[in-house]
Amino acid sequence: MAEHLPDGESRNLRILAERMRSRRTTNMFLKQEVSRQLVLDAIELARWAPNHHLTEPWHFYVLGKEKKAASAELIRTIVTENKTAEIGEHKFKSAMAVPGWLVVTCRKSDDELRGREDYASCCCAIQNILLYLSEAGVASKWTTGLITRDSRFFELLGIDDNEEYVVGLIWYGYPKILPTQSRKEVGEMLTETD
Repeated sequence: MAEHLPDGESRNLRILAERMRSRRTTNMFLKQEVSRQLVLDAIELARWAPNHHLTEPWHFYVLGKEKKAASAELIRTIVTENKTAEIGEHKFKSAMAVPGWLVVTCRKSDDELRGREDYASCCCAIQNILLYLSEAGVASKWTTGLITRDSRFFELLGIDDNEEYVVGLIWYGYPKILPTQSRKEVGEMLTETD
């Protein structure tokens, strides 16, 4: 636990705030592999995300080389079916250049409210992963592209689509470049009530 200091003045808060502001979606990665242990540590922290009634609705799939290659091939197929062969080839090459692939799923629920709460919990878990990896110098991209909703992807990974659905495919690796970004001012999106 951090020492008690006036609001926003602890070193830990400044570091945490900087990590949240500097984490960026990255599309270009170095060919350097990310340590398996680092990814497992990130997943360990993901499971500490808030989840109502401790449902722990998530499941994590770390893809090995064969599944990554098969998934990249499936991306080529899906994009070619929906766009063009040229775009499919580009997406295939881009996917093959990504060192790490992690799929996060959420358990399905017949209860609409629980389903919404569980989805939110899985999003929080993914944010924990992204922030942890970012602090370690590893960049990421959380994608929800067509592959994440395609039954062939579920089949490839052995995911029972009657039981769970994909919340995100996380591509990760050491970045070639980190993009910059800006955000709206807080006042543009804040309403304070009495």
